[in-house]
Amino acid sequence: MKCESETVQLLENRVSIRSYSDERVSDETLEAALRAGCRAPTSSNIQAYSVVVVRDAERKQKLAALTGNQEHVAAAPVFLAVCADLSRIARASEIHDRSTEGLGTMEMGLTAVVDASLAGMAIMLAAESIGLGCVMIGGVRNLPLETAECLGLPPRAFAVFGMCLGWPKARPAQKPRFPVEGVVHAERYDASGCDRVLLRYDGMLSDHYDAQNRPTDRASWTRRVADDFSLPRRTHLRESLRTLGLDFS
Repeated sequence: MKCESETVQLLENRVSIRSYSDERVSDETLEAALRAGCRAPTSSNIQAYSVVVVRDAERKQKLAALTGNQEHVAAAPVFLAVCADLSRIARASEIHDRSTEGLGTMEMGLTAVVDASLAGMAIMLAAESIGLGCVMIGGVRNLPLETAECLGLPPRAFAVFGMCLGWPKARPAQKPRFPVEGVVHAERYDASGCDRVLLRYDGMLSDHYDAQNRPTDRASWTRRVADDFSLPRRTHLRESLRTLGLDFS
């Protein structure tokens, strides 16, 4: 028996939208998505995240430049910066005359990033259920200090990722994902079929690009990630986070 629900169908059909119509996203529509998304799970109810809503054209243009000149960041009616944020916990500690030493751990850093990620995904699902289109923007981590300044973030907060929101103008073909059997494991992790899954996915992705008249190497995924991650990325990130008051040791 096949299990169906609106949420399952939404996820199975979702694509990243980078082209938006000129129609404004109303405050009511955006607030509905944000309110629903902020019901996402959070570790120990600490809610270690914040969301900065950007509509101003000049600020979006600056964020587009900071994220690697991504035109859709400037063009989207709404840009959300989803932030890991320990500033409220720090203030609670000050109110009750407690040390903030416990905030400077890897555990707290991971907790805040996970909280932000869960909230961001929930906001995206809520927005897409209304009919909005979205795309996530990891480029906000390119220049964390400049992005924090642009957004007016307090100490102990940084943008984990961004999200463009708007009414879709064009909907691209859905890009295939890994076969589920290569990602989901029963009881214990089984790596014995890894090469087989990678070879199959290379072919799936290559066929997808061929259908879009964008032919690629038949090793479409494995060669790209091997090339892209042969050298470290964003090596300045740890030091930038320290500057922002997030020294996760």
